[in-house]
Amino acid sequence: MTKMTFGVIVGNRGFFPAVLAQQGREDILNVLKKSGCQAVCLTEKDTKFGSVETFADAQKCAELFSKNADKIDGIIVTLPNFGDEKGVAQVIKSCGLNVPILIQAESDDMAKMKIENRRDSFCGKISVCNNLRQSGIPFTLTKSHTLKVKSPEFKKELDEFASVCRIVKGLKNVRFGAIGARTGAFNTVRYSEKILELAGISIETIDLSEIFGRTEKLDSGDSCVKNKLIEINDYVKTTGIPNDALLKMAKFSCVVDQWKADLNLTGTAIQCWTSMEEFFGVVPCTIMSMMSQSLCPSACEVDITGLLAMYILQLASGTPSALLDWNNNYGNDPDKCVLFHCSNLPKSFFKTAKMDYQAIIAGSVGKQNTYGTIVGKIAPNKTTFCRVTTDDTAGIISGYVGQGEFTADKLDTFGGYGILKVKNLQTLLKHICDMGFEHHVAANISSKADAINEALGNYLGWEIYRHQ
Repeated sequence: MTKMTFGVIVGNRGFFPAVLAQQGREDILNVLKKSGCQAVCLTEKDTKFGSVETFADAQKCAELFSKNADKIDGIIVTLPNFGDEKGVAQVIKSCGLNVPILIQAESDDMAKMKIENRRDSFCGKISVCNNLRQSGIPFTLTKSHTLKVKSPEFKKELDEFASVCRIVKGLKNVRFGAIGARTGAFNTVRYSEKILELAGISIETIDLSEIFGRTEKLDSGDSCVKNKLIEINDYVKTTGIPNDALLKMAKFSCVVDQWKADLNLTGTAIQCWTSMEEFFGVVPCTIMSMMSQSLCPSACEVDITGLLAMYILQLASGTPSALLDWNNNYGNDPDKCVLFHCSNLPKSFFKTAKMDYQAIIAGSVGKQNTYGTIVGKIAPNKTTFCRVTTDDTAGIISGYVGQGEFTADKLDTFGGYGILKVKNLQTLLKHICDMGFEHHVAANISSKADAINEALGNYLGWEIYRHQ
């Protein structure tokens, strides 16, 4: 798990065993430490057992959280006993943080139900949630109503919650770059910059002519170009690829890297055909693959909202994402299909991969102008898929998310491809068509659909369909 910092609220209520709050605070802090996370929490010098019960306790906790606002990724409310519902809500209302909140209630032991040991966290959690709901504050629940903080199940819940926090934080004031105009034939990747801007997502644009011009001015002996050539050859097998094509890729990469750095961009979407091939002489796929592999995602065909989905998946899992086409049926199996691109997939998706030419458009622009794709079959693995889009008529961001697996089924084809198995795939495809989603879908080698659905739907208010 990526190191994260959580604000911790230990709930307490005086007429329940206070020693449970003391032990509960110790337990949650130990669990967070073992998970590689940091905690911001009241100490026993601040309040009774470092817990929150009274209004004064809540004010102290809120002040502590406010002082550490720049480092707190999320808030965990732990209820070792019933807890004070007003105190917990007061902290969150007063601290000014707009971060995800996880509510955990400790399970009672059926052998310890006397007054000196009984927790009643089961009941207290309902009261806390009621108070947060009254205040319009969104929160996240554990899958089981009560859950021991020291259990393996809570560790899984913590990992999921960390993904939710990374997504919410990562989408605050994110900046993407659009390189080139939308490919003329692809109305499907239209989007609204204004709707994205309202969601805190900014788009910087640059014309391909500017990229080509800067590339032309770049000397072949430039240190960046030399180093980039080494990186390309270390990244993928380039046997049979002309040296001049590799040089063009290296120069293109140097120019894009500098532009990204100048504007502090998180990812890019590129006009990958056919202007690149006709007037520059290579495809940008290898460079895009390298960027995505290094967690700076890059999407085909200036698909900005496809790029956004790639980035969301990356935030959730901490691993590279790819953008693919929903492309073919797989025989008569209703729950399998072929995902495909030409391709620029991160090399970690493949068991083996090599650089090649772009077979689809080579016939129209010449094979010699299409070197630079990353081709191979996606290795069998679990996957999460995601798509988001701007619904311009409704003025909202919508999307879908689900999970499946890339299979070992055989297929003889070209480009970058994989056979995807998804339960109830036909229902998903009907939803995609009914709602007018794009033919592109982002994929990631992970199982993070629930965390993405929680982050986008509950905290960001986007309209998300979770495929089951």
